Amino acid sequence: MHRLRTCAARLRPLTASQAAQTVGQQRPVTITSTGGTRTFQPIRCYTAPVASEPFLNGTSSNYVEEMYYAWLENPKSVHKSWDVFFRNANAGAPPGAAYQSPLGLSAASGLAGPQLSSLVGAQPNVEKLVEDHLAVQSLIRAYQIRGHHVAQLDPLGIMDADLDSCVPTDIITSSDKLGFYGLDESDLDKVFRLPTTTFIGGSESALPLKEIIRRLEMSYCQHIGVEFMFINDLEQCQWIRQKFETPGVMQFTLEEKRTLLARMIRSTRFEEFLQKKWSAEKRFGLEGCESLIPALKTIIDKSSENGVENVIMGMPHRGRLNVLANVIRKELEQIFCQFDSKLEAADEGSGDVKYHLGMYHRRINRVTDRNITLSLMANPSHLEAVDPVVQGKTKAEQFYCGDTEGNRVMSILLHGDAAFAGQGIVYETFHLSDLPSHTTHGTVHVVVNNQIGFTTDPRVARSSPYPTDVARVVNAPIFHVNADDPEAVIYVCKVAAEWRATFHKDVVVDLVCYRRMGHNEMDEPMFTQPLMYKQIKKQKPVLQKYAEKLIAEGAVSRQEYEEISKYDKICEEAYARSKDEKILHIKHWLDSPWPGLSRILKGRGEMIRNRTVDWALGEYMAFGSLLQEGIHIRLSGQDVERGTFSHRHHVLHDQNVDKRICIPMNHLAPDQAPYTVCNSSLSEYGVLGFELGFAMASPNALILWEAQFGDFHNTAQCIIDQFICPGQAKWVRQNGIVLLLPHGMEGMGPEHSSARPERFLQMCNDDPDVMPNITEDFAVRQLYDCNWIVVNCSSPGNYFHVLRRQILLPFRKPLIVFTPKSLLRHPEARSSFDEMLPGSHFQRLIPEGGVASERPEEVKRLIFCTGKVYYELTKERKNRGMEGTVAIARMEQLSPFPFDQVKAESERFANADLVWCQEEHKNQGYYDYVKPRIRTTIQRAKPVWYAGRDPAAAPATGNKNTHLMELKRLLDNAFGLDAFKDQQ
Repeated sequence: MHRLRTCAARLRPLTASQAAQTVGQQRPVTITSTGGTRTFQPIRCYTAPVASEPFLNGTSSNYVEEMYYAWLENPKSVHKSWDVFFRNANAGAPPGAAYQSPLGLSAASGLAGPQLSSLVGAQPNVEKLVEDHLAVQSLIRAYQIRGHHVAQLDPLGIMDADLDSCVPTDIITSSDKLGFYGLDESDLDKVFRLPTTTFIGGSESALPLKEIIRRLEMSYCQHIGVEFMFINDLEQCQWIRQKFETPGVMQFTLEEKRTLLARMIRSTRFEEFLQKKWSAEKRFGLEGCESLIPALKTIIDKSSENGVENVIMGMPHRGRLNVLANVIRKELEQIFCQFDSKLEAADEGSGDVKYHLGMYHRRINRVTDRNITLSLMANPSHLEAVDPVVQGKTKAEQFYCGDTEGNRVMSILLHGDAAFAGQGIVYETFHLSDLPSHTTHGTVHVVVNNQIGFTTDPRVARSSPYPTDVARVVNAPIFHVNADDPEAVIYVCKVAAEWRATFHKDVVVDLVCYRRMGHNEMDEPMFTQPLMYKQIKKQKPVLQKYAEKLIAEGAVSRQEYEEISKYDKICEEAYARSKDEKILHIKHWLDSPWPGLSRILKGRGEMIRNRTVDWALGEYMAFGSLLQEGIHIRLSGQDVERGTFSHRHHVLHDQNVDKRICIPMNHLAPDQAPYTVCNSSLSEYGVLGFELGFAMASPNALILWEAQFGDFHNTAQCIIDQFICPGQAKWVRQNGIVLLLPHGMEGMGPEHSSARPERFLQMCNDDPDVMPNITEDFAVRQLYDCNWIVVNCSSPGNYFHVLRRQILLPFRKPLIVFTPKSLLRHPEARSSFDEMLPGSHFQRLIPEGGVASERPEEVKRLIFCTGKVYYELTKERKNRGMEGTVAIARMEQLSPFPFDQVKAESERFANADLVWCQEEHKNQGYYDYVKPRIRTTIQRAKPVWYAGRDPAAAPATGNKNTHLMELKRLLDNAFGLDAFKDQQ
């Protein structure tokens, strides 16, 4: 830091001609002195600090330097006291001697001559005094800039919210750090005048140093961390300082505390009720961030008070049901009905799972007694995809009601921490925030910061200190707050709503919390975050802590708390009403997750002893064999280390030591190739592009990207359409990247069911109407001519072979693999070691090998299928006793199409009708691709009947009962004798 001696010593040797260069200039001036060459902007006028104490009012060294050059240009542009100081300094006064007490100033300012000698030694400590005051100002500024780095934000007390345990050098944590500012313990009791850029003094203009530090710590280093000093607007910075620095600003009335307690009770008890009634259902509950509900209600209350009539919200899964119940105020019985598998589907459309649904509701805000309309928009599982949709709807509502300033209509966006940092659409949406045709005049962003993404540690999920750093690009203030301090949360939300109403700009509230359950209620988080979840199990719920606090304060009595807590009764009554509206109410209980990692490893050992493999072990053996052959393997994607479905476990975590891990596949052999398996940030577009580039540079490595669910490739469609599919045709660049896309209709709703195989098949470059010339090298030649390979393996053994084939081919083609979900643990989806021994290979089509193959002439129906539906077909065939009359062939490689093998199978069962069966809807899946190719193969000698779901707009129904009915219907069609009359 420059000291005041810069003026008294370094700048003193300026000559008169150099000084004259600055006079009257309207452009920047460059001056060379012993201090170096500097360029200064012309400054016309300076207002002096307090006349009686010119140096001590928080003056920075830069300010003094600029004043000096302003004085050179016009001595009258500065206060008389500064005029005297600069005259003495330029006249040759030594450091510390240029100061003249204002009391000694005469009307004439020519003090540089005879009076100079009287000044020397008159104020021997004045320079130290000035420097100390400047140091205190720097100290205050340091807390304003970096205090959030040491704020107590993590409720668990184990993680630094900024991912850095280091304390900034300029933050005072002990008396020995005072030396950074040139201060020591003896200065702690000295009184310093406060600059105008702080409000910690309240009505006081000066404070002892130790009190200054204490108040700064209370303002910036407790349960609230404030990021705002990057904002380049003085008014906005001053506004925020006043909100957080003013002593006693965080005071709540008894009524406010009781309201907050009641809202915390509703938030907590709602989740407890759902857990009690539907413990085996996914609901993406809010446990660990129960303060979100009072936070949102506070934002809405304050905004309503400021004139807002319409609030449009978007949010991901977590806490959505609670928000619907306790913020939007959807009837509880309607929410409880969503857990009923017998719920009737809508007349049109597929419906969706309950934690994707939205709602519109107009009601009276009880705090302000004003009407308010609340909208929660439906959201897919592409977590942040709803952001621009919400903003567009908000803009439209503002436009149509003539709200040109955003005073009546506003938006609130909720985010998860991993998605907020990882999804590029967040950045894009922020950059719409101040564009004339897109601005919604300020959005309140609320981040539910679990400090983890699905299973991915934040330390490998982002490069920025905070997940919210993307908001800095638009100078949005960011308020971090410990979510286990409800009062701090409420205060921050009040300030956020007031900011939006005052400045009509975006603001971010970062609720630093934790996730008491796993990613969903069926997930086991101890596999990958053992230390965090050991602490979570010991963590006292926030409601209990806050209730105890209020009882201790006397704000409520124990009896009053019990009275307020009777929310269970409301839920039970609503639950009874929800059953009355249904004929039958049945719970579908899901399988429990595996209780421990050792069981997984023991299970794999048992399979090896039995010489069988499941899907995960088949992949493991494929990778292991290639690594031992010197092939580098890189597997990337969201949660690939453990696997989305807790099946892979390629990284083992020490259950007692943080960050101590083991990757067993890197310890197979001394001369093996390395195996890289890495969880990625919550991004598809960026990560898939990165892995594509990696594959381009590494043709001798097996590069795989796995989507968390198959339909997640939607947000990477640009990479697929522009680079992967046509890459060789456009740029003559082969690429061997592998896309692993979990796929299968399992009754889980339109999201996460379909990897959209029809899209990939539509982009395949083979001709459906031309029967190729079948030669000895036909299979390899097909692979060489295609633009990519599309497979849907039904056995671990075949998956093992297709992965090995991908890298052992003498050329490179992208490989699209529709991987399973339920088949990962299906007892029949097993392969023996014999299917993977030398001499075995990938089967493009697995022919019928059962009873039907013994007398092929008696077979009445040949069903072609692919993937998971094969197991449902074989089970149904057995139940119907049709194993001798119906043959089933599995098409494992869809593209390039196995013309030769389809021809052979069709000729083997020459008397059979041909049926294509799929679990997907008719306008989706594989039917439109395979039908013309099968007909070309058999020279259109007979029809190819369809058995599957009817055409639909959505990939799958969101209703479990409808899903089962559709499955029964497609199986009836596959085996029913008269099923295809309507198709004629």
